[in-house]
Amino acid sequence: MSNQEFTNYQEYTLTIFSENSIGLLNRITINFTKRKLNIESLTVSESAIKGVFKFTIVIICNHHTVENLVKQLEKQIDVIRAFYLTQDEILHQEIAMYKIETNALLETNEIEHIIRTYNARILEMTKEYTVIEKTGHKAETQELFEKLKPYGVLQFVRSGRVAITRLKQELLSSYLEKLEKQHRPAV
Repeated sequence: MSNQEFTNYQEYTLTIFSENSIGLLNRITINFTKRKLNIESLTVSESAIKGVFKFTIVIICNHHTVENLVKQLEKQIDVIRAFYLTQDEILHQEIAMYKIETNALLETNEIEHIIRTYNARILEMTKEYTVIEKTGHKAETQELFEKLKPYGVLQFVRSGRVAITRLKQELLSSYLEKLEKQHRPAV
């Protein structure tokens, strides 16, 4: 691989719309394995369109690779359409949860100050532990983890990325409207 190819790497968010079918996730991820691409983040949920599911996958690669990957993904029988977007074309967030000992929280005002500074919130507090929740980008949730680490983080988990486009309408909705117009009988 040339240095130029490597320097052209960037983060892409893939959005794959599909029916809800058994084994599709496996068939989708095989396409990444074949190309030796690491999936940085993966979330799956229902979309705004009834019966359609949305996979949100984050990868780092070059433009040529992501274009070819999307073409291959669209060949999957249950995939309705796949798109790739760059950072400036989407809004995205992740959620993180941190469990610390409640004693650590009560012994110092420092943790409360950290929670406020990072716009986090206490999700649950028991005698044994306190769960803190933070929504933000990966760097922000990781930074909060680093700040809480000296106080003894018992557990930490971060979700995958959830993302929407900066466009007014969902890309799949635009695609489906275009298909409908093409197949509408002439009057």
